Order: sequence, then structure tokens, then C-alpha cells
Amino acid sequence: MVHGNLNLHSPPPRPVPVVPRQLPAAPGLFAGRTAELARLDRALTRAAAPEGPGTDAREPTTAALPTGPAGTGATVLVSAIGGAGGIGKTWLALAWAHRHLERFPDGQLFVDLHGFSPASAPTEPSAAVRGFLDALEVDPGRIPTDLDAQAALYRSLVAGRRMLIVLDNAATADQVVSLLPGSPTCTVLVTGRHRLASLIDRHGARHLALDVLTRDEARALLTARLNADRVSNESDAVDELVELCGGHPLALSIIARTADTHPHVPLAEVAAELRELGLEVFDHDTDPAASLPTVLSWSLRSLTEQQRTVFALLGISPGPDTTPPATAALTGLPAAHARRALAALENASLLDRRAGGRFAMHDLVRAYAAATAHGLPDDVREKALTRVGDFHLHTAFVADRLLDSHRQPPQLDPPAPGIHPHPLSDATDATTWLDAEHTTLLATQRAAVARSNYYLVWHLAQVLDTFHVRQGHRHDALASWQAALDAAKYLPDPVAHIYAHRNLGRIYSLLGLHEQAIEHLDQALVLTVCHDDLTNRANTHRVLALAWERRGDHRRALDHARHALDLHRTLRQPVQEADALNTMGWLAACLGDFDAARDHCRAALTLHRRHHDPGGEAATLDSLGFVAYRTGNHRQAVDYYHHALALRRRHRHNYDVADTLNYVGRPYSALGEHEHARAVWREALELYREQGRDTDAERVQKQLDELARPTSADLDVG
Repeated sequence: MVHGNLNLHSPPPRPVPVVPRQLPAAPGLFAGRTAELARLDRALTRAAAPEGPGTDAREPTTAALPTGPAGTGATVLVSAIGGAGGIGKTWLALAWAHRHLERFPDGQLFVDLHGFSPASAPTEPSAAVRGFLDALEVDPGRIPTDLDAQAALYRSLVAGRRMLIVLDNAATADQVVSLLPGSPTCTVLVTGRHRLASLIDRHGARHLALDVLTRDEARALLTARLNADRVSNESDAVDELVELCGGHPLALSIIARTADTHPHVPLAEVAAELRELGLEVFDHDTDPAASLPTVLSWSLRSLTEQQRTVFALLGISPGPDTTPPATAALTGLPAAHARRALAALENASLLDRRAGGRFAMHDLVRAYAAATAHGLPDDVREKALTRVGDFHLHTAFVADRLLDSHRQPPQLDPPAPGIHPHPLSDATDATTWLDAEHTTLLATQRAAVARSNYYLVWHLAQVLDTFHVRQGHRHDALASWQAALDAAKYLPDPVAHIYAHRNLGRIYSLLGLHEQAIEHLDQALVLTVCHDDLTNRANTHRVLALAWERRGDHRRALDHARHALDLHRTLRQPVQEADALNTMGWLAACLGDFDAARDHCRAALTLHRRHHDPGGEAATLDSLGFVAYRTGNHRQAVDYYHHALALRRRHRHNYDVADTLNYVGRPYSALGEHEHARAVWREALELYREQGRDTDAERVQKQLDELARPTSADLDVG
């Protein structure tokens, strides 16, 4: 059109926005992660709607804050998926993204930031932003040279568009920040092994910690990758493979690949090889991404030398987990440095923090850490194990003294320089610590056996004994004292043999293995005579009395109890004298001499109270309850038993609590108070089952069954 000298033209059409499709293919055989996918779904759904009265702010989400319409100051939806190497972070992100492509019609951007990979260095933010600008087909001449200007241009191009940006394998928040769009219409998924603290703090990202697969999910993964009939036909072997892989996705995938490429090899044989070779099975000489040890090694690059040493030493430290004080002892670091090292390993997804301030590694990560520890000098490893062994031994010693201050304490050598016991204030504190560390303490003794540290083997058995018996850990006590007896032959003190035989005899007796019990106790008694050891002779007679009583020979038991009483009186050991008096009182009651039984028990009670021995006091009240019950004073029996029960509960003598609950049910039943009898017997039954006391449990169950049967009076009324 011409108007005068002016030519008027229609404006040129606006360019059609480029719709990038950069997502890699979805995982071909993805299995499991139902809960994690659902959490990402909820985050996306909430982000699509503005906050309102119906929004539940308490709903857990993996994304940032719920977003409103553009222009309302809403926040970009950012989900940061974190976890150890090979745990399946990228698989999860891609699987979720491909299930929701329709939600992102304006395109998807993807970049591997190479935070943890064979690449020489992580991708620079400028290279990543430039890659996105190229994907959006920006004219190279329009791209600024400054990173901030490039990031601003990128944000302008994606503003208002419904796009998904996947930032895979990030090492630091700095790699990510320049790639975050400013528009709430965009969604960002970030994967990485680190927690990316500033991304969470400043940009509202929610961290989704990815753990191992559940047992069912792991089995589903193997089923998806192997022939379903093969999995069904070799179900037991599949379960073992799942167990040995610990639900680790990359480990399972490697095993599936091995099994799939050798279809004629039974899965049981694959499992046997994995049991024998361990981490070596997951290695690959030519393909780093197919090697679990190599994939894990990439996580160490960002650690300091000190942190790598801590990681390696944790791999050889006894027990399934650790605490900051134990880590400080293991590494020889100041407490603050040890805590920071643990935090760094947790941030790198090499360590998981659990309840009670405990830290644990996945078994395969731990195996890799142990392999790494072999690269440390021998003396570094040995000193570390000595320090942590001393820490556990001396803390257990303090705990044992708090549990039983009247028992003759073992004579320990000073701990390694710089090692101090964990502070414990009272018996409750001691029991709590021993409960928490029990598995680690047993592992420490086994490690000491392997290292031929006979001193540590012996003394750990000694300081754990009171705890083991009171908590009903009879089989652990048996294994511990058997190891101590084996170690005693290498120790110069003959008392070690006496203690080991006596305590083995006591535990065998508690287990109902009477022949073994008497054999060990007789050996202990002979040794006390050979070495003229009156104190241990008295203690052995007292244990023999209880062993013969459990075997049913009350006369012989009473004879040993008299010997024990005479010796303890001669040695002026009032608490042990009280124990012997109580034993004699119990045995007299078993033999029907109730007057003598009362006299012995009352004398014992006076001594126990005078010397503040609550354990002995409870045992004597229990005996007096038995005397009262046997003489028909059922209400008095209930009172005695309840006083004993209160003391035993207060001091967490769980083994004895079960017995007293059983005993108090009898006078309740005799009084016709069947509901009370039923209540205490049910609790006793539960404790007996927890402690593996099957014979006792069967007896209580019969008592409950008898109580449930209708009496003749009931039948007459009917």
C-alpha cells in the first residue's frame, strides 16, 4: 500500500518459539520407586494451583513452595533428588519426566553437569547456560559474553513457558543457580550426590533423599531384567541376591546383567560367587559406569584428604554404625573435627544419619570404604582400631560400674593417649548406652579375636557380663565368655581362666544346659583351690548352688551355698554374704523349711539395704514373696513381689522382671484375682519370648490356658 511517499507494510510475523526436546530416553526397565514418584506428582500438582484454604501446608513435598499464577511472586518449583552413586537418581528423574511430558508442552532442557563422572572436571555454569541458549536456537551473535547476562537472557527466553529443566549430576549449587529460571511456570529437577545446602536455603528447593530399593522393589527390578520364569523357578536364590545387594539399584543391575548374559548359570551360583568375592563382583575393567567401586570412587573427589581418611577408617571400624564420639576416637580427631567429617560424608551421600545421632553406611559402600582403607599404612589402621577399641572398652567399664558397684572391678590398662570414656551419669544412662552400642561392642570383641588382641577380648566379656545377664542376652553372653576362655590361655593371670569357667558355667545353667554348666563350674572350683583364691572359690560355690538348684538337687545346692556363706563371712564381704544368705533362704524354702528361709532372707535383706544394693534387695524380696506364697500368705506374697518388681523395673533388670511377673501371678490366682494374674502372666510371656526363653514361655502359656478354662463352679452356674 502506498500513501503519498510513505510505503506501509504488514509487520513481520513473530518467530515461533523453539520447543527443545533434550530429555534422554526413559529408563527401559524401571521398577519400584512408587512412593518417590508419588511425592514428585504431589509436588507438581500443588505447584500448579495457588495456595488457598484447601491447601495443607503440612503435606510433605519434595519441591519448593506451592506456586501461584505468574506475577504473584511465586517460586520456581525445584526438586533436588540426592543419594549415593548408583542409587538411581537419574533413572527416577527421567522416569518421572517422561510420565509427565504433556505437562511441559513448551519443551524440556537437559544437561549432565558431570559433578560425579569420569569427566576431568564438572561442567562450568557458563558452558551449561550456553548449551541451553543453543538449544533455544539463540543467534550466537546475540549471546553476551558475561555469565550473568547469559543467565538473564536464558531466563527471559523461558519466562512464562511451561518447561521442564533437568539438571543432572550436579556437584555444587554454583553449577545450578545460573540455570534456574525465574518463572513459576517452569519446573526444575536437580540430581546430585550432595545436598546442595544453599539451593535448599536460598531457592526453596526440597531435598528428596533417595534410599535403596525395598525388598519387593528390588525383586521387581530383577524380575523385569531377567526371565520371569527363571526368577520364579529360582526364588530362593533371587531373595539371596536381593539381600546381598542390599537393595542397591546399580548393584542389582550389575547382577542382572551378569545373570542375563549367562543364562545357563544357576542364580544360586551367581549368589555363591557374590558371597565369596563381595565387592569384586561389581567391578568392571573397561566400563567405569558399569563398575560400582568406580562409581563410588567419584564421590571421594570432592572430599579433603582428612575426610577420605575418615571414610576409609569407618569402613574397618567394628559395628554396623558409629557415633561422633566413637568417630573421634577412631580417627584421633578433636570432637568438632570428627563431627564436621561425618557431616561432609553425609552431605556426599556416603553416610546416612539415623535416629539417636548414629551414622551408618550401606553395606556395599562400607565394603568400598574398607577396600580403600587397605591403601592406608598398617600402623594408621592398627592405631585407629586400638583407639576405638579402648574407647568402647573403657566406656563399657564405666557403665558396668554404674550397674553393679559392688562387683570386684577388672584392672584395666590406661586407654590409648587422648582417649576418654563417653560420660555416663547413672545406671539408667549406662543401660541406655549399652543398649545402643550392644551390636558394636560384640563386633569389637570379634574384631579383637581376629587381631589376636586377647586383652581386649577378655575384658570386654567381663564388662558386658552384668548387662548381658540383666537384659536376658544369654546367647551373647555365652559367645562372649567362650571367646574370653579361648583368650585366657594367652593371658598371664590365672584368674582369667577361673572367671571364664565360672561365668560360662553360670550362662550354661541359665540356658538349661546343666551338664556343661557343672563341668565348667567344677573346673573353676578346682582352679581356685590350686591358686588358693578364696574370693573366687566363694563366688564359684555360690554359682554352683544356683546351678544345682536349677538342676533340681536342692540338698547339694544348699551345701554349696553354706560353703559360699562361710567363705564370704571369713573374707568380710557383706554384700556377697547377703547374696549367699538369700540363696540359702531360697533353697530352704524349696526344701520346705520356711522358718529357716525367713531368717536367712531377712538377714540378707538387712545387709543389702545397709550396703545399698538394689539388685540384691530385689532378689531377696522375691525370695520372701516365694516363702509367703508357699505358706499361704498370698496377699503378703503379692506385696513382696511388687516391691521386688518395682526395684527391678527401675534398674531395668529385664531378665529378673520376667521371673517376678511369673511368680506374682500365682498368689493373684490363689486369691481369685484372675484379671491381675492374667495381666502379669501376659507381660511375662512377652518378655520370655523376647529373651528366647522358650521353656519359661511354654510354662506361662499353660498357666494362662488353665486360667481360661471354666471352673467347676462356672459349670454349676451354667
